[in-house]
Amino acid sequence: MSGFRIERDSMGELQVPADALYGAQTQRAIDNFPISGLHLPRQFIRALGLIKAAAAEVNLSMGHLKKNQAAAICKAALAVANGQHDAQFPIDIFQTGSGTSTNMNANEVIAHLAVKGGTKVHPNDHVNYGQSSNDVIPTAIHVSATLTASEQLLPALKHLKKAIDKRARELKNTPKTGRTHLMDAMPITFGQELSGWAAQIGSAIERIEDSLKRMRRLPQGGTAVGTGINADPKFGPAMAAQLKKLTGVKFESAENYFEGMASQDAAVELSGQLKTLAVALMKIANDLRWMNSGPLAGLGEIELPALQPGSSIMPGKVNPVIPEATAMVAAQVIGNDASITIAGQSGNFQLNVMLPLIAHNLLQSIGILSNVSVLLADKSIAGFKVNTARVNQALAMNPILVTALNPVIGYEKGAAAAKQAYKEHRPIMDVALETTGLSKDELKKLLDPMALTRGGIHGDG
Repeated sequence: MSGFRIERDSMGELQVPADALYGAQTQRAIDNFPISGLHLPRQFIRALGLIKAAAAEVNLSMGHLKKNQAAAICKAALAVANGQHDAQFPIDIFQTGSGTSTNMNANEVIAHLAVKGGTKVHPNDHVNYGQSSNDVIPTAIHVSATLTASEQLLPALKHLKKAIDKRARELKNTPKTGRTHLMDAMPITFGQELSGWAAQIGSAIERIEDSLKRMRRLPQGGTAVGTGINADPKFGPAMAAQLKKLTGVKFESAENYFEGMASQDAAVELSGQLKTLAVALMKIANDLRWMNSGPLAGLGEIELPALQPGSSIMPGKVNPVIPEATAMVAAQVIGNDASITIAGQSGNFQLNVMLPLIAHNLLQSIGILSNVSVLLADKSIAGFKVNTARVNQALAMNPILVTALNPVIGYEKGAAAAKQAYKEHRPIMDVALETTGLSKDELKKLLDPMALTRGGIHGDG
């Protein structure tokens, strides 16, 4: 057929689209796994290209490739890394658990490009020299996750923390009703409330940075089962050094290849920290939704920026769309982590056999967390307005302020005053003036919401 060509592998011949850069093994995988339509993401293909380029340079330096072969492989591999041939990686993520099909996909594309350029290169004998899918794919997970987290997620989180810190400083002298169990509690400032969010994001940054120390340890060099068969003993350390040169990231060769190939503990750890971040973002998003709720029948403490009409039937309705998107991202990341946890358990003897799933879910989590963190910073936190009148009204009516009188009048009298204020829907100041025997000036001092946000003991017992 004119639209196809014949390709051969160790299993025989089959037809491949005439314009495809891949060969027989990739085509077999396309035919065998028509499952989800999901493909390994750009960041993973980038990592594969970088690994193949690094391997070519290392094999040249060790005398295992001719200069023209190494140059052709390196040129083609860097083109793959740079995204010039992403359409040539069509294999479903639900494939052989080692990712062999995707490794061969890369080998075939790179070899084909080299041959088109005039250099005779074989996908197994040259592009894959000193390597196995069993160490290439775990290494690609480590490289892609490290690069994406370093280049996208950590900058996004630092941007989010900076935005929260800025608003916290601006609102450090704006008191509001605190809430525990969703019920009125002692006052805090908006600045104090936001400082908790900023600390959550700061802790998430620290956790992720710590996890990346393990992700930078690469199992490349273990080849088939971790022993390094058919690879120069210096290949693994040299690969780490070359990848460091290509990326600027301090990759290092794993001390134990068996761990890096049989398990995916480092990826599971990183995913767990992404889940922790997702939990923090869900908390922040839901706080924003509650604070923005109403605006008339809810708390109505803040007004988030209006971004789009909120209803197809109710004119004028505006919804907290960015916090809602953030909450959905968090839910997806938590689900991805559950899948990665199960996948991480699927290391049987010398190889984990759910590597493509781990790669896809881990990179998706990093990507969507990066994107939504920037949106949350720029389209919610940076621009929300405090409804000062509503906040002050709630503070004035909050009977729980009577807690500050405990050292002066005791818990029992304070409880009675609070109950009376609730029952009569009156400010606690008015009720306390009638029931405590304290002067108005004393009560103003003791019940000052801003003073109460500073903690400590108010009154002299």
